[in-house]
Amino acid sequence: MEKTLPPIPVKRYFTIGEVGELCGVKPHVLRYWEQEFTQLRPMKRRGNRRYYQHHEVLMIRRIRDLLYDQGFTISGARNKLQELVQGERDRRKAGEVPLEGMEAIEIDQEEFDAAVVQDTPTSAAAAAKTVDLSQLLHLRRELFEIRELLTVGHPI
Repeated sequence: MEKTLPPIPVKRYFTIGEVGELCGVKPHVLRYWEQEFTQLRPMKRRGNRRYYQHHEVLMIRRIRDLLYDQGFTISGARNKLQELVQGERDRRKAGEVPLEGMEAIEIDQEEFDAAVVQDTPTSAAAAAKTVDLSQLLHLRRELFEIRELLTVGHPI
């Protein structure tokens, strides 16, 4: 059930309908997952309307992947998610900052450094051509997600 999900816009809060579209699940499924996964706690405002933050959208995508793509049961996904959260906490305590996708970017560092030092558009453009545009877009998205997590005060 490999389905490409749309990019997550950079904004503070998302409605349950928006999250459903961003994650490829229906709102009633999201409400059910809130009961099953204690880490998933959207803010509720008047009329019991749910507002999800960026890190919760990422978590829902992770839950969706575990359940739909990797075939975990609810309890198995709950345990795996707890392991992932604990692993991230341990890496942060150790001072590591995970940046997914960095290993895929291959740049000739000497050529790029020379282009930056010369500060000429043609040499900088030549150095930039060594990086695939899709890799840069992936890295940009990851950096926006990290920035959002840092500004929101992500609890993980």
